[in-house]
Amino acid sequence: MSYILPILGVLLSFVFVFLVKPNKKEHFKLLLAFSGTFLLALTIFELLPKVYENSNPKTVGIFIMSGILLQIFLEFFSKGAEHGHVHLSSDSSSFPWLLFISLSIHSLLEGFPVYNNNTIIYGILIHKIPIAIILSIFLLGSKLKLQRTVLFIIAFALMTPLGSFLANNINFLSEYITQINALVIGVFFHISTVILFESSEGHKFNLRKLVVIILGIIIAYFL
Repeated sequence: MSYILPILGVLLSFVFVFLVKPNKKEHFKLLLAFSGTFLLALTIFELLPKVYENSNPKTVGIFIMSGILLQIFLEFFSKGAEHGHVHLSSDSSSFPWLLFISLSIHSLLEGFPVYNNNTIIYGILIHKIPIAIILSIFLLGSKLKLQRTVLFIIAFALMTPLGSFLANNINFLSEYITQINALVIGVFFHISTVILFESSEGHKFNLRKLVVIILGIIIAYFL
């Protein structure tokens, strides 16, 4: 299931956009806020305690901070697609290689923590769905050929399971899984907090968003 769920989440999101044709990503703000909260809570409840077990706290901290910096670097090329923002030109018919490569690296890293923590797959899945929807809206609304759009989505869907596969089958990577997971925690921290801040509307009180955030924390706690 840890291999299948991320693939299904992305592909079904694409099919949904292709058939329903929603044209406004603002409709998914609450889903985005829930996904950010849920991922952040699972990271704190599940991943964070494990990386500090029998590890040097400062070393773990260095990798977490490196993950935050790595995600900031990736967003320089993806323009924030990992947290629901696609700022590339929709008039271009050329394949968005920088967006594809940065999203692929981000998605590949997401798969590594699943190696020894199956619960985090649900956080990754809920994170991927609104991102895949917003990305699909952009790609299908651009001048990119449908075949290239489908290839983009399929490759994007396969990256997280590929990360899990590599962590499970390459001894070198499994030996350093704690450090890799700490790096991914930094990535998750940055992504989830940016989602929460950017889903606010002028920093105004929003009861629906507050309820969604609390719900995300509660569900993550009891998983």
